[in-house]
Amino acid sequence: MTVIGVHASHEQVHPSALLAAVRRAEEVGFGAAMSSDHFSPWSARQGQSAFAWSWLGAALQATGLPFGVVNAPGQRYHPAIVAQAIGTLGAMFPGRFWAALGSGEASNEHITGGGWPRKEVRNARLLECVEVIRALLAGEEVSHDGLVRVDRARLWTRPEVPPLLIGAAVSEETARWCAGWADGLITVNAPVERLERMVAAYRDAGGRGKLHLQVHLSWAESEEEARGVAHEQWRSNVFGPPVCWDLDTAEHFDVVSEHVPVGRVAEVVNVSSDLGWHAKTIRGYADLGFEEIYLHHVGREQERFLDAFGERVLPEVGA
Repeated sequence: MTVIGVHASHEQVHPSALLAAVRRAEEVGFGAAMSSDHFSPWSARQGQSAFAWSWLGAALQATGLPFGVVNAPGQRYHPAIVAQAIGTLGAMFPGRFWAALGSGEASNEHITGGGWPRKEVRNARLLECVEVIRALLAGEEVSHDGLVRVDRARLWTRPEVPPLLIGAAVSEETARWCAGWADGLITVNAPVERLERMVAAYRDAGGRGKLHLQVHLSWAESEEEARGVAHEQWRSNVFGPPVCWDLDTAEHFDVVSEHVPVGRVAEVVNVSSDLGWHAKTIRGYADLGFEEIYLHHVGREQERFLDAFGERVLPEVGA
């Protein structure tokens, strides 16, 4: 059975309110949760960007849900520190935590002042980080000299079973590449034909593990409000690679998205006031083979969405 989870968006919601939201999500029937890990929001309108790892400890303690996080090791984070964070949460909450690893975005990583590498360099750096993190979680002492450097690192606190390391991809090429190292794949909602190609690229290349999907959506009691929320909060997120990778401040995203129309936002956000339509759309994603689907209501107010989807959408999807 497909797991329907909720996405906790640190860029948009204060961490205290986000903690209340995931507790409410569990109460109304969501089966899992995942978290973003940003230093900066995508827009000044979103207005937040709390530290995900502090929050994850609180969220795992406050609920019984399994959690995941999308993380970019190698620049803002040294891979040994990422391994320690993964290992600690895995040891404290066995079987309830996974991490999706990606090559990152300049908006979060530029803060180190070290320059923003080309995509092929970022991928090579990520693969080195994955190897370092796996070795540390396996209990090895690690030294490494490459795009990242590690000197005699060892994790003293580790889980008995290392958490899964999922590959994060938004293109078929990256999905195919992730198949060589990842314990599963996570991507974001897109037209059905594109998602079919993503799944095929990963599986045909030997990709193992579960398929995860993050779904951006906007729901309200009226179509006008649902469209307005999506446009106000998410119009800075309509740009594909390389723009979304390479712009480096929220102010830049706000400038380039100033004249984005509502219709363009609806190409990347599932916008509707019809709960039945949302349920049908989510079932369609499950039919593509996605075993874990994480719903991200792009509005900053979460409770109405959680209550409505808990009452009307989750039962239909699970029927």
